[in-house]
Amino acid sequence: MLQYLKLKSVEELFSDIPASVRTDGLRLPDGLTELELRRELEAMMAVNRTVSQQPTFLGAGVYHHFIPAAVKTIVMRSEFITSYTPYQPEISQGMLQALFEYQSFMTELTGMDAVNCSMYDASTALGEAVLMSYRLSGGKKFLISRAISPEKKLVAQTYARGADIQLTEVGYDPMTGSVDLEDLESKMDPDVSGFYFESPNFFGLIEPGAAEIRNILGAKTMVVGVNPMVLALVKPPADYGADIVVGDAQVFGSSMSLGGPMIGLFGCKMEHVRKMPGRLIGLTVDSDNRRSYCMTLQTREQNIRRGKATSNICSNEALLAVASAAYLSLVGKSGLKDIAAKNIEHAYLLASRIGSLKGFKAPHFKGTHFNEFVVTSEIDPNRIHEELLSNGIHGGFPLGKDFPELKNSVLYATTEMHTKGDHDRLVNALEAVR
Repeated sequence: MLQYLKLKSVEELFSDIPASVRTDGLRLPDGLTELELRRELEAMMAVNRTVSQQPTFLGAGVYHHFIPAAVKTIVMRSEFITSYTPYQPEISQGMLQALFEYQSFMTELTGMDAVNCSMYDASTALGEAVLMSYRLSGGKKFLISRAISPEKKLVAQTYARGADIQLTEVGYDPMTGSVDLEDLESKMDPDVSGFYFESPNFFGLIEPGAAEIRNILGAKTMVVGVNPMVLALVKPPADYGADIVVGDAQVFGSSMSLGGPMIGLFGCKMEHVRKMPGRLIGLTVDSDNRRSYCMTLQTREQNIRRGKATSNICSNEALLAVASAAYLSLVGKSGLKDIAAKNIEHAYLLASRIGSLKGFKAPHFKGTHFNEFVVTSEIDPNRIHEELLSNGIHGGFPLGKDFPELKNSVLYATTEMHTKGDHDRLVNALEAVR
């Protein structure tokens, strides 16, 4: 083994471990009783401030929505409380049906022919979409909108690097925040496999040029990122020609926690389904001709075909898919429309109020927003954030680090969970910052 690794001694195997740890151990404290441990953890947790204790306007991919109590009751049942898809359909019909219902809800919202029964999150869904685009269209270049989450971009780059695919950014219009169509057209060449953009994008803007993007791409793969909540009100991606749709269904019945877990949404056209990653739950009949559910198209997976698999993802977020199905069943079609409409209304009202303050511009971009918008000010965003925290308010997401051209800008999110009083507190606190 040492010879194969080109090492001279066993000691070299442990060279990355600090010498102090190797000689003296980890020096862990003595163990605690259960009561002592509970007290220590409660003291640590008391430092945290939750969204029920202070309003938060931080979105950027994770959102605070109301979750009916019945959703939590359902997902806490022992039959459901797992992140894994069941491999024994004869004893797992309840879980399989719940996942089938999740797929059905998501296909109706996105308009796609098939949606898998979830992935880890939107970032890994995007990474898989980059690889799938190559399988569909060929070409070692993939275009990606600049107006997306920096975290998604990093994950996509990791996926692309392993497959030797070059990612190239397409800029956004500085006035509207939407895809710069001229830049997209200038970067199209035969080696491009596809293009990814979002609607709403990272700045909260609903993309107005989706039809033009489809025309520019021609036969290349069109990958669209969505916040599925907004699909209750706007055209689904299938209507403007999407080949693949990705997103995060965290908005349907999953709490923010500490930034996860999330639930990746992945759908595609039927002609592409055999190249889609993840798992599909199918509806069939058993030997007695009774309706039943089973996992189908598993041959794409690593645990079945290993090196020939189309994806290395062999698990999913089954429990959160059940939560999404329960949430959508409870709120219904009209209820979901009402929630989405309230998000748009809240964003419009809050942006208008902030924009009326001296020294603030909101929204920064001209366009239709969902529940997020960019605010620009001459005041240092970090100072604003500290002032808001001192007033018991968690502000938005500073953009300067990831978007230097927006160094004085902050992304704010508002949902149906915010009251007029919450908006009043934010506006008054911003007005007091000087």
